[in-house]
Amino acid sequence: MALHLHLTGLFAAGNDSRLTIEQVQAHFGRATEARAEHLANIPKWRELGHNKELLEACRARATQVKGEQNVENFVVLGIGGSALGNSAILGALAPIFQTTNPEPGQPKCFVLDTVDPDLLDEFFESVDLTKTHINVISKSGSTIETSSQFMLAYSLMLAACNNDATECAKHFTITTDPNGGHFRGICDTFGFATLPVPDGVGGRFSVLSPVGLFTSEMTGLDTDSLLAGAAKVADNLQNCSAEDDPALWYALVHILYLEQGLDKHVHFAYAHRLRLLADWYCQLWAESLGKRHNLAGEEVNVGPTPLKAVGPTDQHSQSQLYVEGPDDKVYTMLKLNKFRREITLDKAFAESPAFAHLENRNLAELMEQERRGTEVALRERGRPVCVIELCSLDAFHLGQYFMFMEIATAYAGGIMQVDPYVQPGVEAGKIAALALMGCDGYEQRAAEIEQRFNTQEEFKLSC
Repeated sequence: MALHLHLTGLFAAGNDSRLTIEQVQAHFGRATEARAEHLANIPKWRELGHNKELLEACRARATQVKGEQNVENFVVLGIGGSALGNSAILGALAPIFQTTNPEPGQPKCFVLDTVDPDLLDEFFESVDLTKTHINVISKSGSTIETSSQFMLAYSLMLAACNNDATECAKHFTITTDPNGGHFRGICDTFGFATLPVPDGVGGRFSVLSPVGLFTSEMTGLDTDSLLAGAAKVADNLQNCSAEDDPALWYALVHILYLEQGLDKHVHFAYAHRLRLLADWYCQLWAESLGKRHNLAGEEVNVGPTPLKAVGPTDQHSQSQLYVEGPDDKVYTMLKLNKFRREITLDKAFAESPAFAHLENRNLAELMEQERRGTEVALRERGRPVCVIELCSLDAFHLGQYFMFMEIATAYAGGIMQVDPYVQPGVEAGKIAALALMGCDGYEQRAAEIEQRFNTQEEFKLSC
């Protein structure tokens, strides 16, 4: 039961411009310093695998909800880290058609990470709200998208409960800051049950907190193993030497290639259940490492651009660019060593070279050879490729993947000398949106936007 990192394809082989192992080792001093700084101030998210108290709180609330309510639908309202981790968990572990055909006794699951009026209105029209439980996730309570989702859901639920506010509140669990924030006062006043987002755990590092654990419990997944896998990676990487730390190697090689101009990092998932892990990775990598200023306050405007690809689908939509286009990318392939099901193709129904080589072959074998074929094509062109191999896709290995990528991201921030835990660019967009919505306290910002953008002559073309 392990996660394996295959690094061979990252190093020079037919391309003299690629890094060698010796060149990476020559830069290991800065990586070791970043790792030492990280371990000297271990962040709270790295300890979540051992936090049984949070798990028990989520389990108790899930048991209470299922015991008191006829829950046919479980809905997550959130955005960014509040939603992507939950989507990744469900995509990896729940039945693939969870929204239409869940396991017996489990609810249908929906993660609504949008304020799109068409999607939200059609969704709420399609479900029986009296048989629906809604998990609203916002640590600060100031995220405008989640606040608007909550307002809509509450008004609709209140009507479904015949304006009985007490009954309505039973259909909500609010995951938020345990001590402060805008949602805290509302929850205390209206009697909403709450789960905590622990101090020191930001949104994109929160999947192993109640942000993700409550969803796992509500849908009957193996939450204990999810945390056990994360704990194993955290412990193993803390106890090994820097030279044997796979997350440190992953971070350092990617940052060295970034410094060489390979600033696009492709997460190529080779299993349908792995596809949403790539979405989760994209936020983690981009929001943590894309920064205007470094730790010294200097303006540097650095960061990789993460990209998602799903195999073999995107072999037919993106691989042409990857193999023959600009040499500005580093590739991580997610490989699943064992699928849950085995499907062997029958005897070909017609005599044709299009079918003969598939007779009595296994689809898992085909998937792996498709992956290897893409890896071969990339490596023959000198494109740097590494492989993250999961022995199987269960809760334990998923927990390993989450913790591995979070630690690698923290290391990468240290190597780059940027703060991986702040997101001023995101906050700038939030503030602008609040100003444009006419929120109190943002009048000056609204005036600045009006002056800068609305006085420009519009350039518009139509067809």
